[in-house]
Amino acid sequence: MLKDKTPTQSELEFVCINELVPDDHLLRKIEATIDFSFIHDLVKDLYCADNGRPALDPTLLFKLLFLGYLYGIRSERQLIRDVQVNVAYRWFLGLNLTDKVPDASTLSQNRRRRFNESDVYQQIFDEIVLQAMRKKLVTGRVLYTDSTHLKANANKNKSIKVKAEQSAKDYLGVLDQAVEEDRLAHGKKPLPSRSKTPETRTIKQSTTDPDSGYMVRDGKPKGFYYLDHRTVDGVCNIITDVHVTPGNVHDSKPYLKRLDRQKERFGFDIQAVGVDAGYFTAAICKGLEERQLYGVIGYHRPTHRKGTFYKREYHYDAKQDHYTCPEGQRLIYTTTNREGYRHYQSNPEHCLTSPRRAQCTQNAKGVKTVTRHVWEDSKERIDQHRLNPVGKKIYRCQRASRLPIRPLSGAESCQKAVFTGGSRPKYEENSVDEQ
Repeated sequence: MLKDKTPTQSELEFVCINELVPDDHLLRKIEATIDFSFIHDLVKDLYCADNGRPALDPTLLFKLLFLGYLYGIRSERQLIRDVQVNVAYRWFLGLNLTDKVPDASTLSQNRRRRFNESDVYQQIFDEIVLQAMRKKLVTGRVLYTDSTHLKANANKNKSIKVKAEQSAKDYLGVLDQAVEEDRLAHGKKPLPSRSKTPETRTIKQSTTDPDSGYMVRDGKPKGFYYLDHRTVDGVCNIITDVHVTPGNVHDSKPYLKRLDRQKERFGFDIQAVGVDAGYFTAAICKGLEERQLYGVIGYHRPTHRKGTFYKREYHYDAKQDHYTCPEGQRLIYTTTNREGYRHYQSNPEHCLTSPRRAQCTQNAKGVKTVTRHVWEDSKERIDQHRLNPVGKKIYRCQRASRLPIRPLSGAESCQKAVFTGGSRPKYEENSVDEQ
C-alpha cells in the first residue's frame, strides 16, 4: 500500500557538520596533510591593526581561492553559490551550516587589491612545499619540468605591432668567452665586443592583454597565450615550482634560473632532471653539466628536406676537427660566429662535379656548410642519457608526470637510482633510496 510522504523539511535536527563529510573525501585528506594556520601570521602586516571594518579571515580567503582552483570553478560568484550548499566546502572553510558565506565582491576585491603588490602567493606556495618535504612527500632529487599554454582572454585579431627590447640571455657572457677561446684556438681574431644597445624586434601586442604573447608553434594554436612552466618532484608528482611567461617566450629561457631558485629556496639536492624536446638546446645541456645534473631530454625529429642527406650522415672527427661527407670528402673549419656555431665547408671543386650534389647542397657555388656549436659535445653527452636504461626510465616518468594527479608507484619511482662519486655523476640502477 502506497502511503503519503510526511513532510520532513521543517523538522529540527541536531547534526554535526563533521559527520556529514565522508571519511574518504579529498578535502579531508588535504586538511589532514596541510596546515593552513601559517597564513594568518604571514599576512597580518597587510591589515590595519586598530582601524577599519572587520576583515575577511585571510585563511578563509585563500582556502576559497584554493577550492576554486581545485574544482575548476572559474567564476567567483559561482564559487560562493557552491559554498552555500556544499557541506564539504563549508567544513573545509571552517563554516557551520548557519554561518554566513562571504560575498563574492569581498573575495574579488581582497584578491585583486590587498595582495596585488606583494609576493604572498609565492610565500604560501613555498611553505606548502616545505610542509610536503617534512612529510617525505618531496625530496627534490629528481625533477620534471614542462610548460602548458594558457589562452589569454584576448582576440588574436585585435593587436598592434610594437618594437620590443630583446632581453639579454643569461649565458651570453659565458658564450662570448667560449667563442673567443674557440676562435683563438683556430687562429682567428676575436670578434668585436657586443653592442651595449639592447636589440629590438617587432612583435604583435594584444590591445586587450598587453602582457600576453603571440604564440606561433608547430602543432599548437596561434594566438595570444601565456606559458605556465611547472616543475614536479619525482616521488608523488607534487608541484615544486610554477612560473608564468608570455606565450612567445621559449620554454628553455627560464629553465635553469628556476632550477637554481628551487635549490636555493628549498635546499634541494637535485640529481636528475627530465624535460621534453623543447629544452634540448646547447645552453641548457651546458648548464646541466655545469651543475652536475643527469639530464634526460626527449627526442625531437629534426626538420629534413626529402631527398637530401641527413646531418647525421656527415661524420665529425674530433681529433682532426673536420666533417666527412657521404662521398668521403672533408668539410674543413672556416669560422666561429657570435652565436657560437662553427662553420665547416666543403671544397666546391668536388661538389660541383659530384653526381650526388642535389642530395647535398643547393648552393650555387657548390659549397656545403655544416655547423657545430661550441657546446655540441655537451648536447651529445646529454642526448645519450635517454638511450640507456636509466634514461628511458626517467623519460617514462617524465611523460607520466605530465598527467594531472598521477602519483608514481614504487616500481616506477626514479628514486631507485642515485648518483655516486666521481667528477661526472654516475647513475646506479640497483641502489635503492628509501623514502
